[in-house]
Amino acid sequence: MTIAEVSKQYGISADTLRYYERIGLIPPVRRNASGIRDYDEASCNWVNFIKCMRSAGIPIESLIEYVRLFALGRQTVAARKAILLEERKNLADRIAQMQEVLSRLDYKISRYDEILLQKEESLAQSISGQEQGESA
Repeated sequence: MTIAEVSKQYGISADTLRYYERIGLIPPVRRNASGIRDYDEASCNWVNFIKCMRSAGIPIESLIEYVRLFALGRQTVAARKAILLEERKNLADRIAQMQEVLSRLDYKISRYDEILLQKEESLAQSISGQEQGESA
């Protein structure tokens, strides 16, 4: 696949794909005889993996290290797994924090109408009391 096709398929700009390759976020992409990037299934799998990890907020530095270790071969399996476990823990922590915020918002939203009505009634009573005081 050409870079334009990969860009369209994964919703990542061609410039971003070139950047990812340049910084080692994805392994070097094979090029055809004309020097044009030719993404094969393995290259597309890397793009998909990186897109997924980045959408989860995994830091670029961790992913670059993962790709670097992958290129070194099987002897790095434990180190790669350690990176994934650490990032999973970080992601789980972020999800828990976000869940707390979501619960707080849900609570506030569920009480919003009730509180708003109480404030409006209080305001209406205040205005009504002022009008009665003026007419006296």
